[in-house]
Amino acid sequence: MIPTQWDNTSNTVLSAARSYMTSWIPAFAGMTKGWASPTVAFFSKVVFNYGKLNNRTIKFDMRKMLCVSILALVISRAASAADLLETYHAAQSQDAVFAAARAARQAGQEKLPQGRSLLLPSVSLSANSTYNDNDIQYRGTSLFRSGASRFNSNGYGVNLTQPLFRQQNWLAYTEAGLQVAQADAQFSGAEQDLILRVAQAYFDVLIAQDSVQLAAAQKTAIAEQLEQARRNFEVGTATITDTLEAQARYDLVDAQEIAAQSNLEVKKRTLQQLTNAMPGDLRQLGRQFRLEALQPADMDQWVEEAQRHNTQLAVAQAAAELAEKEVARNRGGHYPTLDLVANYSENSASGGSLGVGSDSRNKAIGVQLNLPLFQGGVTQSRVREAEANRDRAGEELETARRNVALQTRQAYLGVVNGIAQVKALQQALTSSESLLEASKLGQEVGVRTNLDVLNAQQQLYSTRRDLYQAEYNYLISQLRLKAAAGTLAEEDLARVNQALY
Repeated sequence: MIPTQWDNTSNTVLSAARSYMTSWIPAFAGMTKGWASPTVAFFSKVVFNYGKLNNRTIKFDMRKMLCVSILALVISRAASAADLLETYHAAQSQDAVFAAARAARQAGQEKLPQGRSLLLPSVSLSANSTYNDNDIQYRGTSLFRSGASRFNSNGYGVNLTQPLFRQQNWLAYTEAGLQVAQADAQFSGAEQDLILRVAQAYFDVLIAQDSVQLAAAQKTAIAEQLEQARRNFEVGTATITDTLEAQARYDLVDAQEIAAQSNLEVKKRTLQQLTNAMPGDLRQLGRQFRLEALQPADMDQWVEEAQRHNTQLAVAQAAAELAEKEVARNRGGHYPTLDLVANYSENSASGGSLGVGSDSRNKAIGVQLNLPLFQGGVTQSRVREAEANRDRAGEELETARRNVALQTRQAYLGVVNGIAQVKALQQALTSSESLLEASKLGQEVGVRTNLDVLNAQQQLYSTRRDLYQAEYNYLISQLRLKAAAGTLAEEDLARVNQALY
């Protein structure tokens, strides 16, 4: 226990502070995960290098200094750290993949007015202005004078066409409604995919931070074990083997810490790709984290829900219906078309072959029937092509149904087994902590070796890391199950966000 007042003996300070740092701070880091890592690194550096200050006199309570400093760090970081929901909102406006999906939806919605336009009248305006240079020579006797004539002629006309019967246009209009529904389903799938990608990237950063922090804490603990082995060897109570074992384990953890730091940088860059900003402090899982049983707790009910609402299945269903209508539309190429046509035109000329100018006005209205007789076999070929595409779309729809059912079952098992795994690892963590304490006690009384303590330490930190990973996987599996069922929304992400602090 650290005394309240310290004397001016730096060795006493160093010994007591080291003991406190290697026992209480790593445990604190295990509870607080990522944001405690800088605290551990900072105070470890201060304490373990304090032996150099041999001429300083310490007149304060080290315990109070540590607690106050850590508390201040916790408060400041909790206030500034970004949570999962804030990260998702940033990705909504910055993620390029989601922006492309939004643009694709806007493009798809234009299919409906395009299809509707095929049923509405079309009106066109035409105008002309022509300079004429004619030279006419009549043969034989003529009432008209031969010779050259030069004059201008001008005119304009308005034409209207209203389809009365065009089967292909009507079917194209009904297809447009399916194309809009398909675009909406694709965008809904993109929204759910963004939630999953953000959550996965966010938790990947957290587990990478946990790995770095755990590696640092394990390195600190092994460093203390190494120093103890050296002291024991110097006084003759242990062999050089204990020192070499601790040194080898220290070097291994040092390499693991370097790899963990590299992996953390990669995970941060992955999250940056979604938000277009380098992530700072992120909120961690806190005491609000709870394991919740699935409702309903029946896998088949989740599969049925997915068959009704899954976005991938909705896209495939719309594609199959489009392919069926495309067959009928191409067969409509054999059908006649009937249009209402009307035109109005005015023309004027300053001269002419008769030597005088003229003005004319024309109005016409009627119906126009067009019956295709032979088009080189292109219509029959298009029908066969559409039938083959219909069969392909039907098979793709069946494949989508099977994939959705499989994904739903996998996600369901991920949640159910995730709950069991988290509970098992929580118990394993308690057992590992007890094992480490027993190993240290056994080493003191001579029934356990230094290697036993090192193995117990490694097992403890590995179990803690596996527990963190299992907790994140459980949360991701919950979101994946909702996505498979087609019901994933921002509200589900907000519920997961409540587990963060």
